[in-house]
Amino acid sequence: MTSPSPAPSSLPSDAASAVQAALGAEHAAIWVYGLVSAFLPEQFAGAVTDGANAHRARRDATELLLADAGEAPRPAEPAYVPPQPVTEQASAIAVLVLAETDTTVAWRAVLERTDDATLRANALQALTDAAVRATRWRRAAGESPAAAAFPGRPAS
Repeated sequence: MTSPSPAPSSLPSDAASAVQAALGAEHAAIWVYGLVSAFLPEQFAGAVTDGANAHRARRDATELLLADAGEAPRPAEPAYVPPQPVTEQASAIAVLVLAETDTTVAWRAVLERTDDATLRANALQALTDAAVRATRWRRAAGESPAAAAFPGRPAS
């Protein structure tokens, strides 16, 4: 992951809402990485740590971006409810894929709502990073194809 560029000095309301939603996706992803660590074998420990750290760094950068633009960053929820119970390795990897996919969707929405070059560069990097992690988790699950054709495209 590369370091984000400096934030724009202000954000139009639609861009600010999209960035807040992306921050919410980052919060949720961090929570998911904490949850799955209890269900994955040691062989995944490095990937789980790397993913959690990447989302923490993106969360911190996004909170700073919002604050620098005069927006109050959305706090994390106390907990999140996965769509399916996480009880073993397969369900843990499935929820990781979902968290990364949700993150790509959120950052793509930012791209669609701003012309600011700095914010677009940050959003594109965040989308790319999450898409790569999602692909890695799909591969770990044995899914084919492992890569999404259009990362960040909402499910239709």
